Amino acid sequence: MPESSREERLAAAFVELADTLVGDFDVIHFLHMLTDHCVALLDITAAGVVLATLRGELVDVCASDERARALVLAGIDLGEGPHLDCYRLGRQLPDTALTHPHAKANWPRFTPRAAELGFTSLAAAPLRLRDEVIGALTLLRTRPGPLDPAELRLGQALADTATIGILQQRALHEQATLATQLQTALTSRIIIEQAKGALAHRRGITVDEAFERLRRYARHHRLLLTKVARQVMESGTDPTLEPEQH
Repeated sequence: MPESSREERLAAAFVELADTLVGDFDVIHFLHMLTDHCVALLDITAAGVVLATLRGELVDVCASDERARALVLAGIDLGEGPHLDCYRLGRQLPDTALTHPHAKANWPRFTPRAAELGFTSLAAAPLRLRDEVIGALTLLRTRPGPLDPAELRLGQALADTATIGILQQRALHEQATLATQLQTALTSRIIIEQAKGALAHRRGITVDEAFERLRRYARHHRLLLTKVARQVMESGTDPTLEPEQH
């Protein structure tokens, strides 16, 4: 990406992640924007986000593709992985190669699963504001070599901005707790997963391709991703657009 284009995309990312003062704020749509920006701006292959319930249990909310989502889910099911440690410790986990002894020792079941999915290294950044940690952002790579520490700092800055946005939105509605936001996110995720599967079956394409069509259609028409997914399921909308030109 040319430097000028990257700077423009970076500025746009922070503006979008700070703009949560809207009536139709949707946590899952918002966090999909976070993962999209991370993949576009950082030297990573994929990203995933988990949020915590009021009891401190992590729940997968979104991921940039199916492999990332499968790995985030595996970590939750296995009870180990960088996103869990990141949330529990409330601090960044630097990029770690899956072949590193640290990865094998700390995540003995998670590491082989990550390798099976084609990833070579991973890092994590907390969704954190001061001492309050509400989740974690996982950054995944399939390319050789370590992630530049500056890239992780940028990922943390994006995660911090998103956290401020979520907590700011919550503060505007005293009756709307994080638990309510999380339930809304889970409901939205289910609808999106159903729409991905239905569209993939209908068009004879992969689930990742179906997901990209949903997101591209939502961006093009300035609609919430959840709304497009509902249209696919309830009215048979076919969100087909020509690929975006870059």
